Amino acid sequence: GDPLLVRVGARMELTPRAQALRGPLAQALDQVRGLFIPDDFDATRSERRFRLMMPDLAVELLVPPLMEKMTALAPNVQLDIVPWRGPAIFTAEFARTIDLVISIGDAFKGFHRQLLYTDRDALAVRRGHAIGAKLKRRDVFLNARHVAVVIRGQNADLIDGWLRTKGLERRIALVVPGYIEALHIVARTELVAFVPSRLIAALAKPLSLTAVTPPLDPGIDEQFMFYPTRAQFDPGSIWLRKLVLET
Repeated sequence: GDPLLVRVGARMELTPRAQALRGPLAQALDQVRGLFIPDDFDATRSERRFRLMMPDLAVELLVPPLMEKMTALAPNVQLDIVPWRGPAIFTAEFARTIDLVISIGDAFKGFHRQLLYTDRDALAVRRGHAIGAKLKRRDVFLNARHVAVVIRGQNADLIDGWLRTKGLERRIALVVPGYIEALHIVARTELVAFVPSRLIAALAKPLSLTAVTPPLDPGIDEQFMFYPTRAQFDPGSIWLRKLVLET
């Protein structure tokens, strides 16, 4: 007998009781859907469509080799890549639309976390950069003209937050929303970018880039796979996660 919708002006809104039911109801529906998941997954015949969310560096590093494997093992399976949109998107509703998320950071409610790979940051400069080799010195590094990467859902480059804990500040000349944009700009200017080493290595040849060891080491970067609870025992999702891990 509890009302679930009430009229507010010209529209209907959920009552507090309805809001309280949303989480438990979503979990119950996921459990029911689990009853209809096939016991196996035939990759060679499957026409399944997987939806993944990941930042640009993960797309650059993982998707090309992943697609080579999928072409050979699962030619009719489709991947839909969703751009990274920040932690606020991790809701019960979102979990029902996504199969896999690749990201740094802590665990998200309703998602399981699994370590994918580790990396370290380095300075990317174009080959022949005027002060490239000198960037190993702290004073040269701090005074160089940097490209900061502020991805959606953040308000500062993670490196700058770490530097502030050390009482340091670098000279930022440009802010871009992604690592790929940063490296393309660095390749054609005298700017420098503090980015993951794996990404520099992947684009070093086509963009004529060089990696320089920074004078300050923020430590290891960790990239994780996040997958919703409903996908924990889904054979297709298990197959996809295994393939990504092997890439």
